[in-house]
Amino acid sequence: MAVAQLIADVLKRQDIRVTFFAANEATKEGDGSLGQHWAPWWQARAAEGHEFASHTYDHVYWRADVPGAPPLFRVRASAGALAGRDLTWTAAQYCTELKLANTRLQQITGKPPLPLFRAPGGKTSVQLLDAAKTCGFAHVGWAPAGFLGDELPSDKYSNAALLARALRDIRPGDILMAHLGIWSRQQPWAPSVLEPLLIGLKARGFCFATLREHPAYRSWIVRAGASVARAEVQR
Repeated sequence: MAVAQLIADVLKRQDIRVTFFAANEATKEGDGSLGQHWAPWWQARAAEGHEFASHTYDHVYWRADVPGAPPLFRVRASAGALAGRDLTWTAAQYCTELKLANTRLQQITGKPPLPLFRAPGGKTSVQLLDAAKTCGFAHVGWAPAGFLGDELPSDKYSNAALLARALRDIRPGDILMAHLGIWSRQQPWAPSVLEPLLIGLKARGFCFATLREHPAYRSWIVRAGASVARAEVQR
């Protein structure tokens, strides 16, 4: 969350709404990105009209499918009590992890998150994606040009080079991905690149929207919302 407020300020200044995928990761300030310290920040983003979705609660990486049935997955969390341990999870355990992040986001913001998730590192398998869909989550990746490079080493990938590449290569419909802070990059990306990128893309005629409006996910979100409403009525 090192550049979280800067990013929020840029988005507000440029009048852009985005979709935040959240996990409860360690932060330089406070008790984790989904802890009480950062709760007012998330609440302010909800009031501004941003959307939210799961990044798994403990930032759990898929590592491999386990052969056989029912589906099992080798995973490793990078946050929480099980951080750094190699685990074998069932599909139900992975679904619980996806739901935990959304439950916490809704507790903080009062806004139902989207039925979407982004796997840490973008690492998935067909079997994992199928398991997630059975519990109501579709996965969101990013376009090749939408990998904005804020987690790449700055001695090899300068901010100027990353900005030029994005402005050159981004196309309509692309999903762009950046972080609210990266521990490893020595030259922070967002202070130098984010606003010039948005201004440059606007100059090329682009506008921006949350994933609720993306043509690849609109129908899924509507169907998932209808399913939840039916389930609530049945209860």
